[in-house]
Amino acid sequence: MRHLIPSVRSILATGAALGALAATPAFAQDMAADTAADTGTEGEIVVTARRREESLIDVPISMSVVTGDSLVKSGAADITALQDKTPNLTLQIARGSNSTLIAFSRGVGQQDPLWGFEPGVALYIDDVYVARPQGAVLDIFDVERVEVLRGPQGTLYGRNTIGGAVKYVTRRLGNDYKASLRGSYGSYNQIDLVGQVVVPLGDSLSVGAAVAQYWRDGFGTNLTTGAEHYNKDVLAARVSAEFTPTDNIFVRVAGDRTLDRSNPRHGTRLLPNGADPIYAPTNSVYDTRAGIGDDNRVETRGLSITGEIGLSDMLTFKTITAWRDGSTDTVIDFDNTVLPTLDVPAAYSDRQFTQELQLLYEGDRVQGVFGVYYLNGRASGAFDTVVGLLNTTTLTAGEVFTKSYAAFGDFSFDLTEQFKVSAGLRYTRDEKTGSVFRRNYTGIRSPYFGNATAVPGLIRSDYTNSRDFEKLTPRVSLSYQPNADLNIYASYGKGFKSGGFDMRGDAILTPTTVNGYEPETIDSYELGMKGAFLDRTLFVNLAGFYSDYKDQQVTIQVPSLPSGIASFVDNAGKGVIYGFELETRMVPSRHFQASVVVGYTNADYKEFLTFIGGGTTPVDVSDQRAFQNTPEWTANASFTWSNDVAGGVLAFTPAVSLRSDTQMFEIATPALDQDGYALVDASLNWTSGSGRYRIGVAARNLTDARYRVGGYNFPGALTGNSVIGYYGPPRTVTGTFEVKF
Repeated sequence: MRHLIPSVRSILATGAALGALAATPAFAQDMAADTAADTGTEGEIVVTARRREESLIDVPISMSVVTGDSLVKSGAADITALQDKTPNLTLQIARGSNSTLIAFSRGVGQQDPLWGFEPGVALYIDDVYVARPQGAVLDIFDVERVEVLRGPQGTLYGRNTIGGAVKYVTRRLGNDYKASLRGSYGSYNQIDLVGQVVVPLGDSLSVGAAVAQYWRDGFGTNLTTGAEHYNKDVLAARVSAEFTPTDNIFVRVAGDRTLDRSNPRHGTRLLPNGADPIYAPTNSVYDTRAGIGDDNRVETRGLSITGEIGLSDMLTFKTITAWRDGSTDTVIDFDNTVLPTLDVPAAYSDRQFTQELQLLYEGDRVQGVFGVYYLNGRASGAFDTVVGLLNTTTLTAGEVFTKSYAAFGDFSFDLTEQFKVSAGLRYTRDEKTGSVFRRNYTGIRSPYFGNATAVPGLIRSDYTNSRDFEKLTPRVSLSYQPNADLNIYASYGKGFKSGGFDMRGDAILTPTTVNGYEPETIDSYELGMKGAFLDRTLFVNLAGFYSDYKDQQVTIQVPSLPSGIASFVDNAGKGVIYGFELETRMVPSRHFQASVVVGYTNADYKEFLTFIGGGTTPVDVSDQRAFQNTPEWTANASFTWSNDVAGGVLAFTPAVSLRSDTQMFEIATPALDQDGYALVDASLNWTSGSGRYRIGVAARNLTDARYRVGGYNFPGALTGNSVIGYYGPPRTVTGTFEVKF
């Protein structure tokens, strides 16, 4: 199924045909209407994309909003399900991981989750920036909505939002007693147990807690050890307290902890290596023959304090103080055999402290926010690269300390009743100190990972260096709103992702690695429209964009024996990205709604400078490179039929999502690159008239499609011809019962 362009056209044609009956508001326009549709009402969608509460139609930003309830009802396992509902977005579990997030939006993101590298699409949990992707594959519980902001958000969200931002917004407690229990059982002995409670302690104080336990057998088996492969064992909890002593003061303290003890994902071999059967691909893409073991543990924790003080009718002061940390102990078997041909035991840790102060102004004709931001973070780690056929190991270890300072302002001015202009500016300064140590050993594993008899060899990197990076990132937009239900806007924004140090850098192979790499920037132009039509039964969001991408940071990894894997980071050069997003939704009655979402991205390198064959002069190979994790087309279509049944509402929702061909790396890798594919889902939910009970059945990937979401490419005899693929989930069916008290 190449390119899927005919399929996308079919979806569009179907959407046009449905238009006579229904067509839909963008998921951007409202998945909050998912709940509203059940009751036949259409509520105003309120978002906080510009750090203040606004109607979605009023915000001159291309964005999507998906409610937690709609994700739960569709059987979504975690926030990676957003890529099936949101245009031009890639959210996936990183290769060799269970809970590390890979995010791309409009061709911009971060494929390499190693410590020290910065994400290109920022993740926020209740306005707290999550600096590291480990543990960032968030499960769906205690979440009110997820906002997906596309394009650079450098003014309000600062560092490393060059591709966009994903905001995970949890529910506020309120001052009423609430409790709920949700239990699910599904394919592969899936068991989900989620409990939530809110207890008011007087008129001004409420406390709440949410606990979730997820178990699931593996989609496959480790044929060497007999362990489950692609299983799930996650315990997550969130506690919070809200204090509202007066109408003008609000304080929230929240803590969360997630422990993932799922077995490591080793992937599966895609190519054989000679006649030895241990190197042959397995019959199931979910099986593995990995021999490195099944130990894996990922823990993340966080604590935040948010305070809001109303200084006057127009001024509000807000403070957000947060601390987060995480640790990972894992193993990755690159060769997928019982032998240590290419094995990588690894350990990562990170911590961060952030403080943000905001002053929000809400006047009759002027609205906006001014703020300052501070981040103090440390990311560290170590891993062995074991090349068993040579009896050698390369230890790579290091850490990066980051201090980031920023000041920002963003204001909207009502020039007339119809014309509004919005402008913002952010100054960011990052101070980074990186340390990298890389050494060869004779033996299988280094002393760091338990082999005390390993013989030390050549030190390949041992340096500490510091660099500072700073940037001004402006944003400006002009909106024309002839009425409350239509907004036509044009905007410009600059994005900035900080430079840094390559934690895999080999100072012998690439001596300049000690100098680090430069920041990358993007200039993005957008023209869009958001509207509600036909008496607010038809919603349409349309945005076209053009981006000029400069100095993109690209990680290149190649076998370099006997030193293991050589890595270097290129500031690749220049790229041009353009495309559009169309999100539509129609709700002609309380019994029917439909949605069509289409995204198109054309990403093309205009310059890609790199070193070829040991040369000392960079060569432009832009005609041989392509953007990774960026399908040209993404699309989703769904409808919901509902009716009154047995004193409640029964809703049936089938959906299909499509993604065209995807290249895993900048260099084409036919054995790994994923052809276009389609996923078909369906859900059936009955909710009692009081809303107290819900019974649901959700089926995902009904056609049992096999599709790769990541891979490693280390061909060659000494590395075991290790071309390894990682796959999305097979067909699953889950039944759920939920009760609210």
